[in-house]
Amino acid sequence: MSKIWKDILLSIKGTEQDYTVGSIKRAILLLSVPMILEMVMESVFAVADIFFVSKLGAEAVATVGLTESLMTLIYAVGVGLSMATTGIVARRIGEKNVNKASVAAIQSIIIGIFFSVLIAIPGYIFAKDILRLMGGDESLVRTGNMYTGIMMGGNIVIMLLFINNAIFRSAGDAAISMRVLWVANILNIILDPCFIFGLGPFPEMGVTGAAVATNIGRGIAVIYQFYLLGKGNARIKIVKENIVINVKVIVQLLKLSIGGIGQFIIANISWIGLYRIMAEFGSEVIAGYTIAIRIIIFSLLPSWGMSNAAATLVGQNLGAKQPERAEKSVWITGFVNMIFLIAIGLLFYIFPHQLVSLFSNEEAIIKVAVLCLRIICLGYVFYAFGMVMANAFNGAGDTTTPTVLNIICFWFIEIPLAYFLSKTLNMDHQGVFMAIVIAESMLGILGILVFKRGKWKTRII
Repeated sequence: MSKIWKDILLSIKGTEQDYTVGSIKRAILLLSVPMILEMVMESVFAVADIFFVSKLGAEAVATVGLTESLMTLIYAVGVGLSMATTGIVARRIGEKNVNKASVAAIQSIIIGIFFSVLIAIPGYIFAKDILRLMGGDESLVRTGNMYTGIMMGGNIVIMLLFINNAIFRSAGDAAISMRVLWVANILNIILDPCFIFGLGPFPEMGVTGAAVATNIGRGIAVIYQFYLLGKGNARIKIVKENIVINVKVIVQLLKLSIGGIGQFIIANISWIGLYRIMAEFGSEVIAGYTIAIRIIIFSLLPSWGMSNAAATLVGQNLGAKQPERAEKSVWITGFVNMIFLIAIGLLFYIFPHQLVSLFSNEEAIIKVAVLCLRIICLGYVFYAFGMVMANAFNGAGDTTTPTVLNIICFWFIEIPLAYFLSKTLNMDHQGVFMAIVIAESMLGILGILVFKRGKWKTRII
């Protein structure tokens, strides 16, 4: 036991471990712990925002929910680019070619900046129209448009935060990614109440203040990332000689990113579709669903941390020409993730009222959120393996397979089923929750079946 604790402390501190040799279980532990802590802090960030905003009422919570459903498109681009970055950088690290890994990292940053500017300008200008399109009433549009405009306009900090942390993680510097997110989220937790409620010398900005706090916290974290990349303490260093546009690498990154972006856009358009269906049932239902989803994110992001560890191990071990070691890493990670999510699912099913009551005291909102938690947690066993398998494919550079699976499960199953259950069978929002469980469970089952075929082992990037 003492050895495990030593390894946990070592993983948090940071280590120069070579993940292509030695114990697989130890490699998973050393990578997973900081990645889990990174994701825990990211989930704390999501919950903190909704905790403070919920004090402003259902309309403010609905504003955050509708905006976040749109922000997932930005997350999709950032995460998609991160997948490509992880696949290539991890493969180059496995091949022991640090310079090529650095070149790939820089090209990914350039692409991210380009896309963020394309999104920021129309996102800020047309914030009111965006909220109307999402079903927000005029009162919500009037009070929430600045929140939406600032979040969309400042998306570059989100994009770079995703990409830069992917660079650190794929190189094996998971502890650095963890520290970066802790900086961002601690600042956000401190600044949120200051800007929302006008504490001390800060202006009282209401829901808009949440957007201001978020962008300041993330912006400072991005500056910290570039400081670390330039200083050279990480395994990958940005040097002046590599800060040039490399068309060949950009094309390679874009090819991989298309699949990565595609799979998340598919999933997140589905999420927007679910919000649009929910909007038909009123602000209380949207607010309850938003609170429940934030709590669910709190539980799933640590699992994504473990999944990210699997992606790094797959990429590096394929680069070192050890596909069997890569496969074994995925199965072990999936099993550990399953045990974790079963425990969380039981907690959500038994104590949902206590959790939801932390964010709202309105009975109508609590009722919706409790129902959402109890239904969605029923699929956690399948989610556990599904997310690990998806990240394993991405770590191998196969971003196409998860894209196809997402199309099947989210567009052909989830959205039509949600509409059918909620509208045709008159199950209202309960039907939407049931559709989510069915679609996500199918995604996990199909992911396992395709992974076992093993074609990902022969992927060349």
